[in-house]
Amino acid sequence: MSSVTTTAPAQVAAPPGALRTALRRPAARKLLLLGAVTAALAPFATAHWGSGMWPSELTVALDGPLGRANDWIIDNRDSHWLFLYFFGHISNAIISAVHGVYVVLLALGWAGVTAGASLLAWRLAGARAALTAAVSFAVCGSLGMWVPTMRTLALMIVAVAASVAVGALLGLAAGLSDRTFRALRPVLDTMQALPAFAYLLPVVLVFGIGVAPAVLATVVYAAPPMARLTAMGLRGTDKGVLEAVDSLGATGRQRLLTARLPLARRELLLGVNQTIMMALSMAVIASVIGGDGLGDRVYQALSTVDVGNALAAGIPIVLLAIVLDRTTAGAARLWAIVPQGGTGGHNRPRTRTRTAATWAVAVAAVVALGRLVGTSWPNTWTVTIAAPVNDAKDWMVDHLYSGVPGIGGTADWAAHYTGWVLDPLRDGLQALPWWGALALVAALAWLIGTWRTALTAVLSLAAIGVLGRWEPAMDTLSQVLAAVAVTLVLGFAVAVVAARSPRVDRLLRPVLDVCQTMPQFVYLIPVVALFGIGRAPAAAAAIVYALPAVVRIVSQGLRQADPAALESARSLGATGGQQLRQVQFPLARAELLLAVNQAVVLVLSVVIIGALVGGGALGYEVVFGLAQGDLATGLVAGTAIACLGLMLDRVTQPTKAKEAN
Repeated sequence: MSSVTTTAPAQVAAPPGALRTALRRPAARKLLLLGAVTAALAPFATAHWGSGMWPSELTVALDGPLGRANDWIIDNRDSHWLFLYFFGHISNAIISAVHGVYVVLLALGWAGVTAGASLLAWRLAGARAALTAAVSFAVCGSLGMWVPTMRTLALMIVAVAASVAVGALLGLAAGLSDRTFRALRPVLDTMQALPAFAYLLPVVLVFGIGVAPAVLATVVYAAPPMARLTAMGLRGTDKGVLEAVDSLGATGRQRLLTARLPLARRELLLGVNQTIMMALSMAVIASVIGGDGLGDRVYQALSTVDVGNALAAGIPIVLLAIVLDRTTAGAARLWAIVPQGGTGGHNRPRTRTRTAATWAVAVAAVVALGRLVGTSWPNTWTVTIAAPVNDAKDWMVDHLYSGVPGIGGTADWAAHYTGWVLDPLRDGLQALPWWGALALVAALAWLIGTWRTALTAVLSLAAIGVLGRWEPAMDTLSQVLAAVAVTLVLGFAVAVVAARSPRVDRLLRPVLDVCQTMPQFVYLIPVVALFGIGRAPAAAAAIVYALPAVVRIVSQGLRQADPAALESARSLGATGGQQLRQVQFPLARAELLLAVNQAVVLVLSVVIIGALVGGGALGYEVVFGLAQGDLATGLVAGTAIACLGLMLDRVTQPTKAKEAN
């Protein structure tokens, strides 16, 4: 009897004890609080605004004000002083700068440009980079793309110089002032999340079609990485060094020039590197508004589904990106090992004189070589790859599109992906109550971040509803989520193999380099040929574009796992799979989250461009606004995409939010 009486209280007390144990976990407390708030507010929201998609009573119509602004710009663009004496001078300065650089490149000739690029790469990054530069420019000429390559290079030189200058100034202000840093951070987030097409519409309205708007759109797109990395480098300066400089009586300017900037030089060069990569990725997009060069060739090939000519113009863009990436990365390594202040002692002036004389002789030799050999690449040294590439594409379409015995063709895969994955996911998101979507986003963001992370994510999603773009935003979100899921599954599988096999890693490295630097438009052409028009080819292009970044980040994280932890797991008899799941994945958690974040950002950027091949949703509204010159439609849709990107960023990358707090 006594045993029964003693056992019963223990059984009754077990659930409260388990509840108290669960409530000790921060995640459980967050979910419980959020569930209570949702349960209290949901009936009120449903009674007043319903439980379907975002209620029309909570939307703000911006079509009127933006339409009036659009009309005012068009009516006054040729007569108002703001356009004639401010924007007009900016446009003329950009056009003159690009033309001047292009004339210099043509004057140097193909031999001078190739020799100069190789010499610079050798000085900054070594003999291997010099050989890469020489071969890359030779391939550009051999493909018959020398003149378009020089046009693109001239535009990129001006755009990168302006992007670096603007980004460095913004980063300097953010690095020296906490208030400026907090104010600039959401602005930079928005600039990076806003689709590139959304940049084109305002600059086209103000500057028209041509080189100037192409350069300005590139600057807006490429400046944020420079600003972020400059601010990070300045804010991460060693406190001990700053205290030592202060103790010597240095002024603020002296402390900046002698301590903070030299110590941040690696971040500065990394910012230059990232700015170059992003500027080159805009080369094709800028061709939509008159940016001449290789991008225009790719864009024209897209309109006719000409894979051969698109590849012939896309390869030089990739090679330019590789050359500039290797050169700037080599400069970063060189600056990292050269002591601050360079050579010391009384030999410094003599060394500088010798270096200046050496460079003067080298430049003179390059110019003389270019004038001696000639300007244009010889026509007899060119090869045509368009015809064989198109033949290969046609063979693949003939044998893969209509059907492969047993597994079906690419057309069937596209139909199944759309009908079985995209449509149900889109319908489910659009059927989700608007307040339920807000609660779900708040839960995801708060679980892996802070309350500020959750608030930012919720406000970003709510802003989409306020702008009246809830339904197309859910369509875009469904495409992004489905493509990200496929990207992560494939990326993690390939990364695991690459992390375990150095040979596979070496074989994959050049393939990943090419895939990461290939323009986004180039991916659209073969997927349209294989999958037709619709949301499936946009998703396929997004997966191919985002996959290299995921593979790189995940494989690097897995390789950097603590060897001692792996050896300990092996000594306990853990299998390879157990080591991967229980040791490598937990230790690489930060890299895995970063891979998810980058997959989301890259997939979103291509899904928007996929509107050109039938992707629809918000991307279609942006493209339609650009084509029709409709500022209201294009800018509102672009802002909605930026809010969607900001929400996804906060949900998938809480580290930045925690560090900011």
